[in-house]
Amino acid sequence: MSTPIPMQLSRIIISEISDNQVIYLKEVDGERQFPILIGIFEATSIDRRVKAKATPPRPLTHDLIVNIADALGAQIESVVISDLQDQTYFAHLRLRRGEDVIEIDSRPSDAIAVAVTFQPPLPIYVTEEVLEKVTGQ
Repeated sequence: MSTPIPMQLSRIIISEISDNQVIYLKEVDGERQFPILIGIFEATSIDRRVKAKATPPRPLTHDLIVNIADALGAQIESVVISDLQDQTYFAHLRLRRGEDVIEIDSRPSDAIAVAVTFQPPLPIYVTEEVLEKVTGQ
């Protein structure tokens, strides 16, 4: 497997008349980009964090994930979108606990929502194989 490519969240499109919302990831040092369809909850959570809107009075699900990792002595390091099968993306959160790297299976939308709870946001990577499938490049 090749080295994952650094990406950044470039756009969030929220539509109140559609079940699917869209986020776009763009290559940090390149031109390739692609959309991922996500649910309204994840899109809203990502949008609120990116726009630095008011912090909720109680932890949301993505805050809870961060709090659990902290309580277990692990640091969430990055998000990797690692596969695309039948129009479904696969991702994982990479956590470090001491010398151990732990990869947790995740939907890309949830992993990105976790990434943007940090300031600055955690790195987002996509494998070259996924980028080739979605961009043809």
